[in-house]
Amino acid sequence: MVLGRKVSPEVAERHAADKTLAAELHDRLAAAQDAEREFHAAQVERSPLDGLRELAVAYDRALYAAVLAAEAAQRVAMGPKTYEHGDAKQRRAAQIAARKAQAKPGVRPYADEVDRLRTLREAHKLAVRTTPPAHV
Repeated sequence: MVLGRKVSPEVAERHAADKTLAAELHDRLAAAQDAEREFHAAQVERSPLDGLRELAVAYDRALYAAVLAAEAAQRVAMGPKTYEHGDAKQRRAAQIAARKAQAKPGVRPYADEVDRLRTLREAHKLAVRTTPPAHV
């Protein structure tokens, strides 16, 4: 006999998908670090702008993939009852559960990692032009 709260099949499916994505967090973080190293090495070597742009875009994509994995790890740590589903009452209960879960010590490292990665990505976007220059 299973004790505890039952979750809908939709929530169970989303939770399982998040577990799979969260398992890739360390690999995605390593890929982002590698992309960052390549980009900064190319900057130091004063590579052509086209090559720098490609490396900047690759670094941004790697950061985005890492953010997605970190968010999934955070949702997994918070638990399946924090997934929004159903009517307004159930959605509100999920939002409240998510707010409570964010204060738990097991969730905090993932929330911090998500914030750190988002900040890195925004700083990169502000510092580096990843779109080709407009021709006049």
